[in-house]
Amino acid sequence: MTGRRDPDHNRDEDHDRDEDRGADRGAISLFVAISAVSLLMLAGLVIDGGGRLRAMERADAYAQEAARAGGQEVDQAQLLQGKGFALDPAKAKAGAEAYLGGQNVGGVATATATTVTVTVTIPYHTALLGLIGIDTITVTGVGVARIVPGIDAPIVTTG
Repeated sequence: MTGRRDPDHNRDEDHDRDEDRGADRGAISLFVAISAVSLLMLAGLVIDGGGRLRAMERADAYAQEAARAGGQEVDQAQLLQGKGFALDPAKAKAGAEAYLGGQNVGGVATATATTVTVTVTIPYHTALLGLIGIDTITVTGVGVARIVPGIDAPIVTTG
């Protein structure tokens, strides 16, 4: 075939085809942009959702360890009087709060003669959800320690 055009070829058909293509121009770019934003939001939910779960585990661990620390404060006077094992609530609360302070974690401790309860609240700073305005998620962990008398000494359990 030479470089000449076929005389039977209709130029109007080429022109119509070009006009049809013009109506679709940019449609794929719009689809890609919408898909990319959707995938980025989904990735943000997955990544920051996992980060939130890790932060919750960390808050629970701090709370449980603080409760254990408070649970070591046995009321020695009551024990020496033969009245059995019990916690000194003021010392148990102070022991739990001292543990939290040593870890630079904020929380609230309460104590009775048999139980220390600690609630810890920590922030999780998001990685991708900040793009849509969610910069921080606050998570809470709770730890409870109960004193249970053993054979020779009290056993502190957590739950």
